[in-house]
Amino acid sequence: MRRFRHTEEKLFRVLMFLSTNIIVISLGIIIFSILYKGLPSLTWEMVSQTPKGGFYFGKEGGILNAIIGSLYLAVASTVLALLIGLPVALMMNVHLIKYTKLVNGIRFLLDLLWGVPSIVYGAFGFTVMIYFGLKTSLLAGIITVTLFIIPIMVRAMDEVLKTIPRGLMETAMSLGSTSSEISYRVYLKQVIPGLVTAVLLSFGRAIGDAASVLFTTGYTDHIPTALGQPTATLPLAIFFQLSSPIPEVQNRAYASALVLTIIILATSILSRYFSKKYQKNRIKQ
Repeated sequence: MRRFRHTEEKLFRVLMFLSTNIIVISLGIIIFSILYKGLPSLTWEMVSQTPKGGFYFGKEGGILNAIIGSLYLAVASTVLALLIGLPVALMMNVHLIKYTKLVNGIRFLLDLLWGVPSIVYGAFGFTVMIYFGLKTSLLAGIITVTLFIIPIMVRAMDEVLKTIPRGLMETAMSLGSTSSEISYRVYLKQVIPGLVTAVLLSFGRAIGDAASVLFTTGYTDHIPTALGQPTATLPLAIFFQLSSPIPEVQNRAYASALVLTIIILATSILSRYFSKKYQKNRIKQ
């Protein structure tokens, strides 16, 4: 029996070692390929100019329209998802804490929605647009992406809220606090580091997804100035450039992917910094 346990432990150690190395090596290959092919094509002209005539045939211009469009789309949808998702997560963990079956059912549905492919959300958004006679626009993309990331936002915050001791709520109630006061004055302060992580995760999915905006935002070489105008995004810019048979344009697609990677990396670093800073301040208090 001991020999079997020892063999089993060794087997799982080997499997964990192999899994970790496969993930790290795969990530390294992806980053290396993006840097190797995209860095030579990444110029100031590319990130500071909109596409000009013949850009998709290897001529001058840049992807500023896609960068600005992606930021508009990701920031707006993340803020909207936060405004909707935070009350839902607090409701589940404060107001509905006694109704265990109901809360577990909501979590199950959110997990199902989290697993739905983003192209399904895009198709749903496109169907709604056709029904109401709407055109592809930044607003349609924001609504579609918001629906896509709400389950991610709610479940990420829900997992953090579940770690808060039940005694904290009971103590607050014994002092005469209402459920709403517990939600926004007690629980919210405890989950700010986890809230930052949820926002980061949702922002990364919003800015990096192509399928959900393929039929809803459209594409344009101009920077949108209104919600009713179509907008370009970095994932679609990468897709269209990579589909070109011209090698120079394909290299620009890798440069666009590098810009997208840098944005997500910078967001991750900033979120970790502010999360740690808040945790230190909370410990001092």
